[in-house]
Formats: sequence, C-alpha cells, structure tokens
Amino acid sequence: MRTIIRRTAASLAAGVIAAGTLAGCGAGGGSQTTGSTAGSTSSTTKAGETTAASSGSRPTVTFSTIDFNAGASNTGDNAEKTLDAIKDYTNTDVQIQWVPLDTLDEKNSLAMQSPDTMPMIMTWNGAVTGNIVTWAKQGAFVDLTPYLSDSTKYPNLSQQNAQVAKSLSVNGKQFGIYRARVIGRYGLSYRKDWAEKLGLSEPQTIDDVEEMLRAFTEDDPDGDGQDDTVGMEMTSYTGPFDIMQTWFGCGNGWTEKDGKLIPVWQQDEYFTALDWFKKIYDAGYMPSDWATRQTDSWSDGCKKGQNGVYIDVLDGATRITDYFQKNDVKSVTNPDETAFMNLVGTIGGKTMATSGYNGYFTLSAKTCDTPEKVEAALHFLDKMCDEDMMVLTSYGLEGINYHMEDGNIVQDDLADKALSANHNGLNQLVPYIPYTEPQNKTLKKTEQKKLETEVISANSKVAIMNLALPYLNSSTTYASNGGQLDKDISAARTQYICGEIDKDGLNAAIQSVMDKGYSKIIDEVNEAYKADTSK
Repeated sequence: MRTIIRRTAASLAAGVIAAGTLAGCGAGGGSQTTGSTAGSTSSTTKAGETTAASSGSRPTVTFSTIDFNAGASNTGDNAEKTLDAIKDYTNTDVQIQWVPLDTLDEKNSLAMQSPDTMPMIMTWNGAVTGNIVTWAKQGAFVDLTPYLSDSTKYPNLSQQNAQVAKSLSVNGKQFGIYRARVIGRYGLSYRKDWAEKLGLSEPQTIDDVEEMLRAFTEDDPDGDGQDDTVGMEMTSYTGPFDIMQTWFGCGNGWTEKDGKLIPVWQQDEYFTALDWFKKIYDAGYMPSDWATRQTDSWSDGCKKGQNGVYIDVLDGATRITDYFQKNDVKSVTNPDETAFMNLVGTIGGKTMATSGYNGYFTLSAKTCDTPEKVEAALHFLDKMCDEDMMVLTSYGLEGINYHMEDGNIVQDDLADKALSANHNGLNQLVPYIPYTEPQNKTLKKTEQKKLETEVISANSKVAIMNLALPYLNSSTTYASNGGQLDKDISAARTQYICGEIDKDGLNAAIQSVMDKGYSKIIDEVNEAYKADTSK
C-alpha cells in the first residue's frame, strides 16, 4: 500500500472559497472607442465587402464591451477594414467603447448614474448580481420579452434557450441577452495510457472512479518505480466537487423536492457525496494540500504527470492533451505516441450543466427609448450570430488572417500578433445564439477535439441544470447577502472534507447560514417559482 504523507490543510482550508466560473484576463487603463461612419449597404452584404453608399439610412448603435486585449482589441493596419465589414454586413453604424475587465464594474456603475448618455448596448461579465436585479426592477433596461419571440426579425435570438433566458429575467420580464456557453461542458477525463497500463476500462460508475483514483495513486501508473502520483487533480477551486455531487443524485446548486426548490445541502445525497469526498481525501487519492493550492495551478498536476484524473470543463482536458503533444510527453504504453486525456463526461449518466451563459448584454431604456432604436440594437446582435460574423470575429478576414483548405479554416496569423489584432476582441459583440461556434466554416479538428465535441453533445442531453437560477433574481435577500452565504457553505464543505469539522460542525454551519438569511431566500425563491409554475 502507498504510504500517505499528509500536510494538514485544515487550518487554512476554512477560508478557501472557490469560484464556479473563471473570467478571462483583462488589462489596461481607460477605455477606447472605435467606430466611424461607413457606407450603407443592405444587411445581406457579405463579410469583407464594402460599399460607398451614403450612411444616411444606417442606424447608429453605441456598444460598450470588454477589452480582454490590453488596449489591442480591433487595432492595427486592417482594423478599420474588419470593423467596416461588420458594419456593412449588419447595416449598422456600430460605435464601440472598449472597457478593460478590471474597470468594467466601475465603468458600468458610472454609466448607470448618467442614463441619458449610456451606451445603447452594455456588456456585463459573469452572472447576474444584486445591483443588476435592482436596476432591472427600477426599469433601467428594456424589457425584451415582447421582442425576442419574433423569429422573422430575429431568427437567431428567437432561438434562445428558454431556461437560460429565465436567468436574465425579473418578475417575468427579460432584461438581458445572454452570451451562450455550451451546457454539457463539464465532465471527467483521465490519462488513457495510465489506465491501459493498469488494465482499467473507462469508468462508468462511482465505484469505477474510486478504483481508478486508487490505482493511479498506488499502482505506479507511469511505471517509473517511484511513489510519486496521486489519482485526482485538485486545487482550491472546488468546482470538481459540484460536478461530482451530481453523480450521487444531487442537483446543480438547487433541486426540486416535493414540489419545492431547495439548495442541494438540504438533500441526503449531498452528505453521501461529502462522505465520499472525505474518503478519497483521507485515502490520499487527491493532493493532501489541495485546499491551499492556488487556482492558477489548475491542470498543472496532469500536465506534469503527477495526477491522472481531471474533473472540470472538457476543453480543459483537451488543452492538457495539447500540452502533451507540444511538449512531446510520451505515452507510457507506446513510446511512439504522445499521452492522451480520454473524455468520459458523465458518471452513472449524470453530470452538472453550466449556467448556459457567461456574461450578457442589456439595452438601456433611456438611450433605446423608441421601438426603432430597440429593434436596431437587437438587429445588430442577431446578425452578429450569423456564421459569417462568427467566423470574422473569431478568425478575421479571409485572405489576410486565414485561408480555406479542404473546407477548413487555416489560420495564417498565429505567429503574427499585430496581424491578428485586427479582429481581436470583436467576438465580445456576439451572443452566440443558437450556436456557440460556426457550423460550416470551422478549423480542422484534431481527434481530441472531435471527441470533445461528441462528449459535450451527449452531455448536453442529460446535464443537470440549476432549477433556481431563474428565481434567485426575485429574492431580495439573496441579492443582498446570498453570495456570501453560498461562500460560507462552500467553506464548511472544505472544512468537513479536510477533517477540521465533523458532521455536527457541518450541520451547525448549515444552520448558521439558514439563520443568517437562507431560510428567507428559500421562501422567496419558492414564492417566485410557485407564481411562475401556476401560470
């Protein structure tokens, strides 16, 4: 048996809280504005084509969005040509204000204080916050409900996921358009060569996963004769626990029981899952110091050959395989091949769904103060979901940034940052509804990427959604302190797994959260849920 040497993480684990979603990195100082008046054309003009007609018939749409490129979004020699292609295709004089991520909240809050000069379309990062709900209730944003069902005017936006759209609604009124993310993105992956060396098949059940974790820890999967592997990758980011809980029958944050929505920590299955997490922790099947490992080291364990199981977004596992290939990390069973992360997705047919979005757009009720202005803004967002615009904003101009080869996009600007800057950041203008990537003109996919696409597609049919998301916005108590109470629950879970508190301590922490307001949150959520389901 493996000798377990444990560094106690309990005293530090209490304060470790993990975020469920990671935002991209932004940098830079102030904001930059781009968007000059260009020639008018019909909305059927193809990307890259221009016209010299007057701009008089084009509506102007002002748009503030996130600059993730430290001031280099839509810059360089071909920047104007790229933006003109968007204007021509959408028949819109779009004027973009770029805002660095680290100042986005501040800039948006300032804009809300001057509603008469707010951009018509504003971008918000992450999930809905309490302030947004308050502003929505005060009528700061256009009620999009009567518009988005029009499939003739908005053939893309009208195909939004109804459940995800509810997450951007208050009192039955939709105040935002989400930026879509694939629902079936979460799952389990593992070193295929390690499993083959140890005679393990693809795990299907929780017991299979436990045996794989044990074998990857104790049976020398890399064949180096050293006691230097630990089954599961884990850092202070506790998203893997949220995913694994669903294997045991837990909901995604919340679930329905006897016609009532409850947080998962009121389910018996939640405690069963936590006992299993503690069991594999105590056995040494995850790093002993996981609770104090920095989140930015996430995936390093698998890349360095220290861990063999990775539970998170499946595209993260694909990036690990990419790392193996770029660094020529050999398979332990076949030195002529590189290592490979096999993607499983579900265990027992269960996995957790994403929220279905990351970030969203709102339309200002003050600057979109006529139906014509609302429709101009929605028309622009809808056209940006067309394949031509998704290709343009993701890969740039054909003949400059990429060329087509055997029906696939081949990027020509990968080694030229200045060249790719012309389209950098413009994908922040795209809602990605109904598709999150182009369906016809795509990059040539590796075998790993093909597998990822297949598994995500299968996951999306069974992934468990958070049933309370549409109703949390209606809870004033959740808006004021629900986020902190969720963090308190997460901290108690970490303490229990690491052994700092026992079952009584866990129950006491849960009761404390209930007393501090979660009992009222549950009542408010169910009041909104009942009102919605009784319609």
